[in-house]
Amino acid sequence: MNLELIWVLSLLGIAIVLFATGKMRMDAVALLMIIAFVLSGTLTISEAFSGFSDPNVILIAALFIIGDGLVRTGVATNVGVWLVSVAGSSEIKMLVLLMATVAGLGAFMSSTGVVAIFIPVVLSVALRMKISPSRLMMPLSFAGLISGMMTLVATPPNLVVNSELVRDGFDGFQFFSVTPIGIVVLILGIIYMLFVRFALKGEDTRVDKEGGQRSTFRSLIKAYRLNGRARRLALRPGSPMIGARLDDLKLRERYGANVIGVERWRRFRRVMVNVAGETTFCERDVLLIDISASEDELRQFCSEQMLEPKILRGEYFSDQAMDVGMAEVLVVPESELINQTIRQMAFRSRYGLNVVGLRRAGKAMEGAVVDIPIQPGDIVLVVGDWQLIKQLSQQSRDFLLLNVPIEAIDASPAHSQAPHALFCLVLMVVLMVMDDVPNAVAAIIACLLMGKFRCIDMESAYKAIHWPSIILIVGMMPFALALQKTGGVDLIVHGLMSFGGDYGPHIMLVCLFVMCATIGLFISNTATAVLMAPIALAAAKTMGVSPYPFAMIVAMAASAAFMTPVSSPVNTLVLGPGHYTFSDFAKVGVPFTFIVMMVCVIMVPMLFPF
Repeated sequence: MNLELIWVLSLLGIAIVLFATGKMRMDAVALLMIIAFVLSGTLTISEAFSGFSDPNVILIAALFIIGDGLVRTGVATNVGVWLVSVAGSSEIKMLVLLMATVAGLGAFMSSTGVVAIFIPVVLSVALRMKISPSRLMMPLSFAGLISGMMTLVATPPNLVVNSELVRDGFDGFQFFSVTPIGIVVLILGIIYMLFVRFALKGEDTRVDKEGGQRSTFRSLIKAYRLNGRARRLALRPGSPMIGARLDDLKLRERYGANVIGVERWRRFRRVMVNVAGETTFCERDVLLIDISASEDELRQFCSEQMLEPKILRGEYFSDQAMDVGMAEVLVVPESELINQTIRQMAFRSRYGLNVVGLRRAGKAMEGAVVDIPIQPGDIVLVVGDWQLIKQLSQQSRDFLLLNVPIEAIDASPAHSQAPHALFCLVLMVVLMVMDDVPNAVAAIIACLLMGKFRCIDMESAYKAIHWPSIILIVGMMPFALALQKTGGVDLIVHGLMSFGGDYGPHIMLVCLFVMCATIGLFISNTATAVLMAPIALAAAKTMGVSPYPFAMIVAMAASAAFMTPVSSPVNTLVLGPGHYTFSDFAKVGVPFTFIVMMVCVIMVPMLFPF
């Protein structure tokens, strides 16, 4: 063993210790390793930074943006709403549908993002079913990890392994090469969780307190006595409101009617339009109106303005929660707005939001709240666009955002662009499957189209990229090159061959899987794939067999990070909401990892012969 190899192995050991202890950010550790390689002369500057030129790094960044586009347009949230409606009160049905849905979504977007979206869904379901969230959080996490086995682009380890194959001069895997294995693992995972969920009690079997106490549209509607005040009215042809500005119509003064929002036809579908004083109404508009009036007064209003009542599902626009937000706001006692009415503040013109309720000393005020002078301690209920509610809390020194209902989690800033987001996703998958366009280029095309269709904006696109993961991948790639240059790969392969080489390639697959699983206890699955991919290909070359089954076993083993809460961000996300301990993951994850290993050792050679 030469001095250079000892240096590289020492750096690897230091990196693993730092990863395991968590005393330093993983991306910072990766950058330190790059610096160490360059300053020591182990790698040239171009070799140390070669990860930045890897197309798969660009692909992974683009996939983060695609996933965020699906979140911003409400596609992922709608799937969660559908899941709750279909599963009903059946825990078994919920578990099966939850795991299948998360694995399906995670096949095309970040598994971490999918799990983050479904955590509030699971908390809500647990509250309704009166069961501990720990019974569903672990299945959610496992499904997120299994999603990495569903498609080539589902998780960075798959792309890292595929990139190593291409770098060695082989054809890469196809888009759905991993799917048969993933489907079998998913089925077994669902069956496994149906049996072991009773052991998932966590440290605290009570439903999350924060999730249980947080207000909802329903509780705010009841607290401010808004029941029966919402109307959905369509403009009939010839209505005097068509072409008129909202301020000029003076609907508040004449009828006590407050326009909350407008449903408008755009490109063959209805979209929600936020209203302001300058809003001009169009033919076929459907108005969401808050009005406290008798049936006779309402009929008179509809007759004079030529409005047609439409069906309103849910109470006070609760069915419009993705577009129409609601929140409680406190007027700061030192504000200059104290003793002014909402109308005098020109609240709607200034902030784009409507005040529909007012509470003083815990009691909801009745009548025209916009004409009641605001006193210190008053809390007003505002309704309008979610983004404007967020801006009110950030930009105004006169108001303090007190309480945002739990429906805010489901709010989608680009909800109306959901069909476009789905089109971009399908187009990307088709281009990748056809293999006429490089995967990275296909993903960038989808990102650009999402920007064109306003599914995402530039700011959200850059924020969507999980830069620590990108830097971690880039920083760990030089390790593989350094091990190859210093003979480390040959040394490890020699050790593997002496241990299991005489027993055939199947045993070697087991050895590789166990190595990946062991390393994955201490570092991320992506870093594991970076280190193990060149070792697997070198082992295949030494044995004189096809590299594909060896590469695939590394990809699958890297995704099988079920044994500890630090093996993957997916596990870390559910640790708190599920009230789990480290031993909970070991107790459930170790047996399932063994099951996944058996499936892979059997299926991989069948799909990719030696």
